[in-house]
Amino acid sequence: MPVPIPRQRAIPAVESGQAQAESPCDGPAEQSVTDASTAAPRTPDTTGNTTDQAGSTRDKAGNTRDKVENNTAHSNLTLLLIEDDPAGSPIVPDMLDQAGKPIRVRTARNLTEAGRLLTDDVHCILLDLALPAPGRSHADDELAVLKHVLELAPRHAVLALTASGDAERGAEAVRVGAQDYLFRDELDGRLLSRAIRYAVERKRSESAERRLAEGKLRAQENRRLERGLLPTPLLDGSPLRFAARYRPGRSRALLGGDFYDVVRTPDGTVHAMIGDVCGHGPDEAALGVELRIAWRALTLAGLCGDQLLGTLQQVLEHERADDEIFATLCTVDIAPDGRRAGLCLAGHPSPLLARPGKPARLLPYDNNGPALGLLPGARWPRMQVELGAEWSLMLYTDGLIEGHVGEGRERLGQDGMTQMVRRQIAEGLRGEQLLRAAVNEVRDLNGGELTDDVAVLLLDRVP
Repeated sequence: MPVPIPRQRAIPAVESGQAQAESPCDGPAEQSVTDASTAAPRTPDTTGNTTDQAGSTRDKAGNTRDKVENNTAHSNLTLLLIEDDPAGSPIVPDMLDQAGKPIRVRTARNLTEAGRLLTDDVHCILLDLALPAPGRSHADDELAVLKHVLELAPRHAVLALTASGDAERGAEAVRVGAQDYLFRDELDGRLLSRAIRYAVERKRSESAERRLAEGKLRAQENRRLERGLLPTPLLDGSPLRFAARYRPGRSRALLGGDFYDVVRTPDGTVHAMIGDVCGHGPDEAALGVELRIAWRALTLAGLCGDQLLGTLQQVLEHERADDEIFATLCTVDIAPDGRRAGLCLAGHPSPLLARPGKPARLLPYDNNGPALGLLPGARWPRMQVELGAEWSLMLYTDGLIEGHVGEGRERLGQDGMTQMVRRQIAEGLRGEQLLRAAVNEVRDLNGGELTDDVAVLLLDRVP
């Protein structure tokens, strides 16, 4: 790669009085908040939202942006009971969590009150399905209240509470999204405690599976997108053979800051280029794609040499996110007869030429111009190169030569790469096999995966 130049708890509303008292054996971290007057002070942020000392955030409307996942390891379980009991008598028995601590209970008489009590320290909701849903007729949808709660609390575990003879309704509640259902007149402490723990763990597992599935879909979509951004050579009608290898430095990525392309223009000239944007993150990868597409369009429009590189520099200067971003580039235009080529280098390593009976050698780079984006009004001389009747021309980025050799600080370099390729050609390797062997050996010499992007392409002419 070219080197760049210089859990938290929200403030609950007053609880209904049905919460279980804290056990004397509870540790200091398990402080129960039962009155708004005991809450930690809150401070407004610059957006108008409010943050308490525990880090929970409320927006201007008073809604809590909560996280319910992974908070059971540091606090007692808290149950929010949503049931309409005009007599005011509790229907929930005393309960203990798996550690023997009391399960705290908050009670809401309606969904409006439930919305105020639904803070990030609530782990599970116990919902009476007989409760009417606001603004909806019970005859229209007997699970309307459940659906409303699932919309209100998509990250909380929900237990449905129904009558003993209504198991079908309970099963339908699970199908809609509840973690389980219980019969109202069969509640006991052990059963309900176990159901709460099960519901919380099941919801956590479902959330983890959903995040994993979403991550896989995003990764697949990214891979399809990146694969579509890799070039398809346009060589129809050319006798030249083409091969390429690409290995991004970013973990789990298909595209890095390196880029390449090959096209044949109507006059029979084959144009090839390879480049490297400094850095190897997603922004550099995107810029590399822009430069490659611009190069192809300009080449097909008839530009070459200094005029082409000057226009590409304008594209780079316009599209880069930082003035220190630059790109190296190597372009080759091979004459229709295949025996000679024009070479332009913009701060990029010179290609490697191999011919039968002669050792592979680097092409001249005495007239190497500056990298794109460094010097306004720069020029890039075009050098004429004699190729001969039969040859192989390898273009590469510096990721192929900057890997280490062994455990020391020594790097492979262009001389080491040249010797390696000479040996591999002498062993009879050609085309894809040669590139695969070269990249694999460079990685092995480095003692593991290379940190920089690697791109290498090979053009062969065999009479």
